[in-house]
Amino acid sequence: MDWPGPNELWFFMTLKICVAQLNLTVGDLAGNAAKIVAASQAAYAQGARLVLTPELSICGYPAEDLLLRPAFIHACDDAMDSVARSLAGLKGLHVVVGHPVGGDQRTKSVAVQRRFNAASVLCEGRRLETYAKRELPNYQVFDERRYFTPGQGVCVFQVEGISAGLLICEDAWFDEPGQLAKEAGAELLAVINASPFHVGKSGERIARMKQGALHTGLPLVYAHHVGAQDEVVFDGASFVLHADGTLAGNAPSFREDLFIFEAHRPASQQNIAGAAIEIIATKQPERTDEADLWDALVLGVRDYVTKNGFPSTLLGLSGGIDSALVLAIAVDALGKDKVRAVMMPSPYTADISWIDAREMASRMQVRYDEISIVPEFEAFKASLAGEFKGLAEDTTEENIQARIRGTMLMALSNKFGSIVLTTGNKSEMATGYCTLYGDMAGGFAVIKDLAKTTVFKLAWWRNANNPYGTCDNPIPERIITRPPSAELRPDQKDQDSLPPYEVLDAILERYMENDQSIEDIIAAGFAKADVEKVTRLIKINEYKRRQAPVGIRVTHRSFGKDWRYPITSKFRA
Repeated sequence: MDWPGPNELWFFMTLKICVAQLNLTVGDLAGNAAKIVAASQAAYAQGARLVLTPELSICGYPAEDLLLRPAFIHACDDAMDSVARSLAGLKGLHVVVGHPVGGDQRTKSVAVQRRFNAASVLCEGRRLETYAKRELPNYQVFDERRYFTPGQGVCVFQVEGISAGLLICEDAWFDEPGQLAKEAGAELLAVINASPFHVGKSGERIARMKQGALHTGLPLVYAHHVGAQDEVVFDGASFVLHADGTLAGNAPSFREDLFIFEAHRPASQQNIAGAAIEIIATKQPERTDEADLWDALVLGVRDYVTKNGFPSTLLGLSGGIDSALVLAIAVDALGKDKVRAVMMPSPYTADISWIDAREMASRMQVRYDEISIVPEFEAFKASLAGEFKGLAEDTTEENIQARIRGTMLMALSNKFGSIVLTTGNKSEMATGYCTLYGDMAGGFAVIKDLAKTTVFKLAWWRNANNPYGTCDNPIPERIITRPPSAELRPDQKDQDSLPPYEVLDAILERYMENDQSIEDIIAAGFAKADVEKVTRLIKINEYKRRQAPVGIRVTHRSFGKDWRYPITSKFRA
């Protein structure tokens, strides 16, 4: 044997670790178990002896009120046993699997909830350890205290001579759980997660985990879920940090991956108490916010449509920027054969809207149909002529047109089984610039959390990038540059009813997303009339948003689970 020289590095212990970054489905216990087993077997074949799966990987996240059903918890236990049996023959393989445990325990007078968000270490057919999450998030989209009891214990287990301390998601955002694991002998922190995406979240995670690594002086592995569940998206991007908090390596974003890296203890430190474990891993290229945002929307559409069994999608293509962007997202997510665009011109539809809609559908090679709503609109007006006699036309007639379109799309959906993708953006949903049972009618709201200014930015970005190889420059430039209009009356422009979108969206971000007061927003330089108008519209249109379809969350505060305001309220700020 050639012994290393004084400046050469020789490793006494090496452990290959795999983060199984998996796209799991809530309630698909057999499917999730099969994915965990297949990933573990593949990682084992590549030399890994520790596999980390995401938080609550056996049942999917978030399982919401399914967790309140004893039958669901029992089925999760059975699925865990199935995984353990399937991996029993892989000698020395340790697999961490997230799962719920416990149930309602009855005392003399009341039933007490003792349900835990847990993870177990499986090895050769046995559960070696089970750890219960200590810190339960109860903010933004999280409501884990509704379902779980905080854990009290510490879990440190050894694989190939290296001791790993197990944490679950929120545990790592606090100092105490990691410190307790270190005091129990951990040389590395293994954190399994299901952390919903919003723009900038990846950087926030790395920054906070860096603090955790520095606090404990231990390397930290962040094993993350990937995929979409209803309105939330999980972006993957698992990573591992050195003990000094610097990034050692990371997994791809927005796709499944077996992220394998090595943890070493140098031979020169084998007898030194507390000697640092060294990490060898690979890094992914840096990403832009626009790339993350696009991939989140694409993944959100793909998973919602496919996991819910819809054969295809359809949308109303108006010749405007919102529907154009949704069409591009849908084709990138599902392919052109599963997307249908329907143009429904009214008496006020401009010629350029027809031309641009046809051009975009041609570029994306989707099925495109034109169904005029003029006959139906005239029939409605004739039927209501007696009731409306002597009254001027107003938003009533505008909304009739939108509702005819909604009815058309839903009829096609019923007949062919396609899900309708709605095209309203966050600026419109905030201010009520949308029609109940009209343009709001549908099954999935793709861009409901995109401000209008972001819609423009993302359209330009997609025209300059083709990440899925479907179509170069898909959106005709005039669609992006022309003034936005609902085209429900002659010469209509959005800005006739709303402040300029740059102003509206800035107020919306400050008031709705960041909870700034009206006084602070005005003090920041915004016109009092604009601030009062936008905030008033946000309040009075809560009833509309409650009836809107579920859609993709991409900001740190979206309308939905993040925003829970009463419809009936007399409070005025």
